[in-house]
Amino acid sequence: MSLRERIVSDMTAAMKARDAARTSTLRMVKAALQYREIEKGGELTEEELTKSLQSLVKQRRDSIEQYEKAGRTELAGKERAEIAVIEEYLPRAATPEEIERAVAEAVAEVGATSIKQMGAVMKTAQAKLAGRSADGRTVSEIVKSKLG
Repeated sequence: MSLRERIVSDMTAAMKARDAARTSTLRMVKAALQYREIEKGGELTEEELTKSLQSLVKQRRDSIEQYEKAGRTELAGKERAEIAVIEEYLPRAATPEEIERAVAEAVAEVGATSIKQMGAVMKTAQAKLAGRSADGRTVSEIVKSKLG
């Protein structure tokens, strides 16, 4: 079963179970994926679907940060619930140790010695973490600590 079919199937199950929060999140995910397909002009590959879902999670994390600054904890909670649903469809997240290891390998591979080479290290580290869900901000912080 493809990722898209799983999302549609789970959305139907959530509708039947009258789980309003899950249903609305999955509808939003389905709409976002359809929008990306229209933009592309064709069907998305599994990798593109995964990247789209990661993008949705990142948007929600940014929203949580903004809501917490504004003191809107109820909205931040809603965003966290949406992240929990979306993450069910993403590959297992890379652990901090795996990210550390990938960054260390990338630094050695690139031969980076200063923060000026951060871009090259980030690109190599992200490539090593391909297939795993890794938050770019976390990777960035680890790269900065290694090069800084």
